[in-house]
Formats: sequence, structure tokens, C-alpha cells
Amino acid sequence: MSEDSLLDDALVRLDEAAAHLSIDPDVIEKLKFARETTKVRLMIRMDDGSRKSFIAWRCRYDDTRGPTKGGIRFHPDANVEEVETLAFWMTFKCAVMNLPYGGGKGAVQVDPRQLSKAELERLSRAYIQAFARTVGPDRDIPAPDVYTNSMIMGWMADEYAQIVGQAEPAVITGKPIALGGSLGRGDATARGGYYLVRHLAGELGLGETLRVAVQGFGNAGQHIARLLAADGHKVVAVSDSEGGVYSAAGLHVDMLIDAKAHGRSVVSTVGQGGHEALAGDALVGVDCDLLVPSALENMIHGKNAGGVKAKLVLELANGPVTPSGDRILAEKGVVVLPDILANAGGVTVSYFEWVQNKQGYYWTEQEIHDRLQAIMEREGRAVWNVSKEKDVSMRTAAYVHALGRLAEAIEAHGTQSFFTS
Repeated sequence: MSEDSLLDDALVRLDEAAAHLSIDPDVIEKLKFARETTKVRLMIRMDDGSRKSFIAWRCRYDDTRGPTKGGIRFHPDANVEEVETLAFWMTFKCAVMNLPYGGGKGAVQVDPRQLSKAELERLSRAYIQAFARTVGPDRDIPAPDVYTNSMIMGWMADEYAQIVGQAEPAVITGKPIALGGSLGRGDATARGGYYLVRHLAGELGLGETLRVAVQGFGNAGQHIARLLAADGHKVVAVSDSEGGVYSAAGLHVDMLIDAKAHGRSVVSTVGQGGHEALAGDALVGVDCDLLVPSALENMIHGKNAGGVKAKLVLELANGPVTPSGDRILAEKGVVVLPDILANAGGVTVSYFEWVQNKQGYYWTEQEIHDRLQAIMEREGRAVWNVSKEKDVSMRTAAYVHALGRLAEAIEAHGTQSFFTS
């Protein structure tokens, strides 16, 4: 796939949704392009005394419905096309969940695993120094993403506070609890998807015990495996960047999570508890009821979608299924719960954190879970109803649902028909 095709593929979803709504062309024109993308070069002092530079970006895609919101990823393959695409998805994700945000995203082109902890802190602080005028609690609110975490967010929030001369915890979400983070944020992405599957289980024709395969065993993958296993479902296969493991009788999820906690791959559990080795790229075709892609973009595509045996795909990653993969899954009758709905638990609890920071009053973990469940079920039901009413896929229905809200906000500023009447 060419580097510049990711955003093109994302915009296909916009056109598909627009075909089901009567909206002004001004809306499409506004949503086809990012409002603002900034590129900088971060220069930091390395531990050996040398200086090294890293390319970084921040995109504010659309802020019609509120300040932009989106994570910052540290990844060696990060590029501007990916950043703008992720910000586009965030725009629609926030609209799907009816959050008062637009979409944003940031990245640094770096392999953080090659940095010392001190170098990582310098890089994190350098990012905020460079983008201090872009971010802000009422303008653009970052959060963790791939290879970033709560400690990095804490460093960034601290750097911002030093720059503006006062504590501003609402500038960044996903912070440590002690620095204004929210309870319930750690498993929010997975928990949101878990609530969604449980709420729609009857309509989806799911049995009482599901066989589950999880592709990508980072934060979201580990938490969804834990939540589903606790409900009595069988996690039969998982994979990470080094390979996968399989057991028809069900994997020992606690063993897998422990391996990751100690810096090992899930492959290190092969031979224990009935775990068998599985090629990482074979996980998509594992015999299961629920397939959960939780890694990176474009993992299910035209070349492997035909091998999917699951009846349901829960997208906890952003953009894990390409348009060609979507078409094949639809032909096979596989239902896909799309990323902008399925993994929106993360940004929803980030919103809760922002609200708590703003008001200086913090909720209990159970209150967080209850609020998240209510929103996931409300918007999941709304998307399901659009899907049935318009006879479209859940992905198209989610984009229709979001586009309706975005169009209403954009049209409220006036359209061509208003100015020429």
C-alpha cells in the first residue's frame, strides 16, 4: 500500500456516508481536508552528549464541535499521512459518541525502545515545547497512543504547566491518577468494546460462550481478553509482534498478561498450559466466533480477509480493516463493529478525565464504568438502528450517525444556500 493511500481510504467512508444523507456540499468540502497540520523537528541531547533530531507532527483536523482531541504516538514508521488519517477518524469517533470535541492526532517518528528513560523524558518535553501554542485545555487535548503511556503524559502536562506558569491538568488526558488522571482510564478502550458486544449480543446472534482471537496483545488486547475470559468466554488465540499462541481449549490469559508485564512475548508461553505456537499472520484465520484486531492499521485486507472464520470483528485498533477487506467480510456475512464506535471507550473516558480536571471533582471507578456503559450502549444502539433502517454495514451506519452531527454543526455556521438566498 502506498504511503499516501491511508487518508484516501479513510475518505471513502465519508463519501459512503454522505450518499445516505441530504447534506450541503460545504460539509464535505470542510471534512475532506485537515484544518491544521504542523511539522517540527525536535532536537534533544542524548545520554552520550550528542544531539539528535526527530520529526514530529500535530494535526487538528476539525474543531467545529469543540477543541480537538487525539493521542500522540511514538513510532519509527509514523508519517504525516497517518497522523492526518488518525485525526480524521478521531473527528468522526467523537461525533459518534456525541462528545464536544473535534479530532486531532500527533506523532514523533522514533523507536522509543532505542531511547533511555532520560532521553524519552527529554523527547516528551521537547514535543510540548514545540507544540505549546497548538495544544491547550480548550484548543487541542492530547492523550496516550502507540508506545506512549501515562508517565509520558505526566511529563508533557508538567512541561506545559511550566511554560504557561500554572497547573493545567485538563491540557492532556491519560495522566497518572496522582497527577489528575481518571480512574477507569487504563482499560477504557477494551471495556467500551466489551460493553458494546455484550449489549448487542442478542441482535448479533452470539452464543453464551464465545471463542475469541485477539490480534495485538498490548493494553487494549490484554484488557479485552481479561474481560471476556472473566465472563466465561474462551480466548483461543492471541498474537503480538513476535508471533502468536493458540489453544482450542482456551489460553491461560493470566499467564499471557504476566508474560507481557515482564517484557516477554506471548510466544514465551508456548509449551505451558497447552499453549501451541501460531504464526502471527495466521491469527486472522483462526477458527473463532469473535476476532479482535487490537494492533495497527490495515491488518485485515484483500489478501487475508477471505480466510476470516469469525462471525464478528470488534475493531479495537484504528483502521485495522481496509475497504477491500470490508467488502470481502461483507460478502461472507461477517459483521464488523467499526473502530470509531468499538474503540471509542478510550476517548470517552478521556473526556471524563477532562471534565473532572475542569471541575476539580473526581468520580469513583464504578461511576466511570457506569457512565461509559450508558454512552456505549446508547450510541451502539443508535448505530445499530441506522444500520437496520438504511440496510448498510455497521461501519457505514457509524459514519452516517457521526456525519449527521458534524453536518448539523457545520451547517449552523451558514452554507452556500444561506449566503446566496
